[in-house]
Amino acid sequence: MPQQPLADAVRSLMDRARTDLAELVAFPSVADPRQFPVEECEKAARWVADAFAAEGLTNVQLLDTPDGTQSVYAELPGPAGAPTVLLYSHYDVQPPLDESGWLSPAFELTERDGRWYGRGAADCKGNILMHLTALRALRQVHGDAYPVGLKIIVEGSEEQGTGGLERYAQAHPELLAADAIVIGDTGNFAAGLPTVTASLRGMTVVEVAITTLAGNLHSGAFGGAAPDALQALVKVLASLHDEHGDVAVAGLTSDQTWSGVQYADEQFRADAKVLDGVALTGTGTVADRLWARPAVTVLGIDAPPVIGATSSVQASAKALVSLRVPPGTDTAAAQNALVAHLEAQVPFGAQLRIERHGNGAPFSADTSGPAYEAMGEAMEEAFGTPMVASGEGGSIPLCNTLRTLYPEAEIVLIGVEEPTTQIHAVNESVDPLELERMALTEALFLRRFAELRKA
Repeated sequence: MPQQPLADAVRSLMDRARTDLAELVAFPSVADPRQFPVEECEKAARWVADAFAAEGLTNVQLLDTPDGTQSVYAELPGPAGAPTVLLYSHYDVQPPLDESGWLSPAFELTERDGRWYGRGAADCKGNILMHLTALRALRQVHGDAYPVGLKIIVEGSEEQGTGGLERYAQAHPELLAADAIVIGDTGNFAAGLPTVTASLRGMTVVEVAITTLAGNLHSGAFGGAAPDALQALVKVLASLHDEHGDVAVAGLTSDQTWSGVQYADEQFRADAKVLDGVALTGTGTVADRLWARPAVTVLGIDAPPVIGATSSVQASAKALVSLRVPPGTDTAAAQNALVAHLEAQVPFGAQLRIERHGNGAPFSADTSGPAYEAMGEAMEEAFGTPMVASGEGGSIPLCNTLRTLYPEAEIVLIGVEEPTTQIHAVNESVDPLELERMALTEALFLRRFAELRKA
């Protein structure tokens, strides 16, 4: 059957996709009640539920997950003998960070220089629209009959890492069972280069608090002899990397190599917007550092801000430290190594308190099955160039939960989050052409996967 009608259908739906994405971005659905009202997440969840119900999905539910958030579930049986495909995404987003750094309001979708800007425009509300646009195109071309059975799950706490959907799925193991699972939460290696993500690093986080004094002291009267907690914390954090920028934690190796697609230094510098004259950190290729090796990042520090600071020796200071671990590394053991390193580096005999946060294991995909064959064919048709496989430095803990629950299911990771989208940063955006081609890819995939399984 000619594919042009499907491509035309997707193209005709892009204005609607922009309108819908604007509505969805307008919800500041940050799953942290300390920063944003929980009602905004509830509104986003209801919007997603209504949108999939409008595309013929049935048994639409708002699932109350154990972490207090809601996940949207929907399903639709397919034709007799057709496989079932689960489509995943999440509607919660990162906080906007420094709102003064946004060139347009974070929660107002704004078109600029051919891109659509707004928090969640790519991660991950853009991927929700990828799913919706693919399904709408199939209905437009084929009527109400989808070629596969469908299940939809869109969670509300992926960015917080609180594991609500993982625990819900473990308690209801039949709910998300499928022959193939499409995780819409990654992106192409470069815009226009169709890519499946073949591996994910795991992640663990620890909170480090250092206390040295009963209270702050005047820096003129006591500075130079009184142990400064902020100075101690800075010293501890500085010890996490060696002079080259590689992780310097005993028990964590930083010499692994990545054998797949490579990331040119110049391209990475451009994608990451590294300033002129500033060197990249670490050794090995960029792909080695991003996808095959551990990475430690200081996510935040509790210390007096510059504006309003007083002349004081600090009695306490706190930091949040993230550790990304590559496939082949046990996350719990890696966290133990990080904690042991921090404990060994504390100076002055300062009091140290470490709070461990959840662990997410790394993930590697088997790319040899029919779902990957169907995705490769769909991507090549949609983009006009062969599919490649890359790694991903981020973490999606749900992937390992799904693999444990459904070991026979193929898990395929795709999405609209190519490197220039600036997810988790200010001025996040999505390229509408990427969204269009990825929606077409998914529509083609659903049809092709049904054909391969039938054959």
